Amino acid sequence: MFKRLSYVCVIVINLVHSSWAIGGERPFVIEVVDRETKRGVPLVELRTVNEIRYFTDSNGLAAIDEPGLWGRKVYFNIKSHGYQFQADGFGYRGAVFELKPGGRERVEIERINIAERLYRVTGQGIYRDTILAGETAPIKEPLINGDVFGSDSVVNVVYRGKIRWFWGDTNRPSYPLGSFHVSGATSLSPRDGGLDPDRGIDLTYFVDSAGFAKKMAEMPGDGPTWIFGLTTIKDESGKERMFAHYMKVRNGLEMYRHGLAEYDDASDSFRDVALLETKNKVEPFYPGGQTLNLAEGGVEYVYHASPFPLTRVRARVEDLKDLARYESYTCLKPGSRIGAEEIERDSSGRAVFGWKANTPPLGMADESRLVKAGRLKADETLLALRDPETGETTIAHGGSVYWNEYRGRYIMILGRIYGEASLLGEIRFAEADRPLGPWVYSKKIITHDKYSFYNPKQHPYFDRNGGREIYLEGTYTRTFSGAEDPTPRYDYNQVMYKLNLADPRLDLPVAVYRIAGEGSQGERFSTLRGSVRRDGRGLDGRRIAAFFASERSGAGTIPVYAATASGEGLTLEKPTPRAEPVFFAIDPAAAKPPAATVPLKRFVSPDGERTVHAVDSASVPAGYHEEKTPFVRVWPNPIRVAIP
Repeated sequence: MFKRLSYVCVIVINLVHSSWAIGGERPFVIEVVDRETKRGVPLVELRTVNEIRYFTDSNGLAAIDEPGLWGRKVYFNIKSHGYQFQADGFGYRGAVFELKPGGRERVEIERINIAERLYRVTGQGIYRDTILAGETAPIKEPLINGDVFGSDSVVNVVYRGKIRWFWGDTNRPSYPLGSFHVSGATSLSPRDGGLDPDRGIDLTYFVDSAGFAKKMAEMPGDGPTWIFGLTTIKDESGKERMFAHYMKVRNGLEMYRHGLAEYDDASDSFRDVALLETKNKVEPFYPGGQTLNLAEGGVEYVYHASPFPLTRVRARVEDLKDLARYESYTCLKPGSRIGAEEIERDSSGRAVFGWKANTPPLGMADESRLVKAGRLKADETLLALRDPETGETTIAHGGSVYWNEYRGRYIMILGRIYGEASLLGEIRFAEADRPLGPWVYSKKIITHDKYSFYNPKQHPYFDRNGGREIYLEGTYTRTFSGAEDPTPRYDYNQVMYKLNLADPRLDLPVAVYRIAGEGSQGERFSTLRGSVRRDGRGLDGRRIAAFFASERSGAGTIPVYAATASGEGLTLEKPTPRAEPVFFAIDPAAAKPPAATVPLKRFVSPDGERTVHAVDSASVPAGYHEEKTPFVRVWPNPIRVAIP
């Protein structure tokens, strides 16, 4: 009964807003829908020949109110980031509409992105055009909420039965300077009566006496306060508590103070509980990004992913407050610092990776610099993201990591620096068997043309159909993009996307491990499909992938089977009617195989009785000879570091 009354209230409020907004003739409405899903597409620009611009709202509607154009045929150029309208004979991508009050036309646009754009989460006018058209919006506050015009970078967790959302710098209607000490809101999860994430997010903002989003984390010191590393843990009494790291910023992007804050339920705000710095006042790292709570060996940890989860701390209140108890997975000597790195090596000269306190992790740029300087070997690097088609390196910037039941792996949503169309506008998808990796191949899922879309975050509490559909958002802004023309209403706001993990375009190469069977002399391979566990068991101690291959049949792939019933060896012939492929590879005879692939070679023993398959001869026993024709083509594993 309550839900029905709430829905009726939303309809009435929307209709009242509509009557206020229009006040005269109804506008002409252009609806732009995704050709595949038939859902309205937000953020589509419709531009007339004389440069009048409209942008579709979160329903994919654009309300055209141009009295001087009534009764005329008007051409609109149609374009959107990651989408494409069909071109005419002259190459123009647009359509002609005869404008009249109350008229309506519907057009379809092709989606190039793998992910589907759903709606804007924050800001003014989320469903402006829907209201102008006299239609009903799915959220309670479709025009403006908390007096928020725009918000930067989301962090959120489920805390005490509600999803808690927090953003950085937040714009207001009344002055160019807004709030710089974190804004916040709550929403109900879908399972507790909240909106279906396909439809939207009903946010309830924490507001001040003027009705504007209140300051949620005003910490000591000059300049803005930014929070990150938001997490919830239970203390010794079993009470749930919420913490966040904060930094104070001045002189542009100078971070001069780093601390830990705890959420105070009485005041609905964060309070400073610890200044995090080491004894020598030089912090080894800022535990940042999004968090992932995991247990290892019966111990609960909070992992910080930026986007690689290379920093962790025990999930205990006193540990969170002490930076000396944080540890990073790194090959540096304990106590080493970025810029003055010392590599820890064993007696054989190999870099020693491990969880080390008071020591920073190496980022992709750090590893590359050390390799170029000859201080780190190429196969001693841990981070090697690349494109599975071209082999081009992907430099990650921000993101999140969570376990996904549908893929049976950890999945990463990450931003890319220096993408094909913008500096920070490309979002990619990657997956790995364990939190630390191996993270190697990633696929582009979202792109923006000369516009930023940074700090993406997946929302695992929205996962649907066993994790087959996931939801993610990021900050859409011209900042760092060089764009001179900001998108009205959308700029500096959060936009939600949905990603279908069953999409064949997300068929990424996965790690294939060589596993020695008990009592067997033959080689065996496994991708861990169907047997993967969050703790990585099933590898029989083998933690370095032999190569990468596909788990699914796709264009240009061929199945590879175990040669014997006991799973030994490899063959291209199906050994039994019910045999399942171990993996799928690229046909070595393919005219244009992916540039990132390499031959998987077959080596034969001197007596011709045994075979070994490898991408190079380094792991092949002495005396084995290589067959002239490659067996198949696979993707190489550039990471020779054992992943715990």
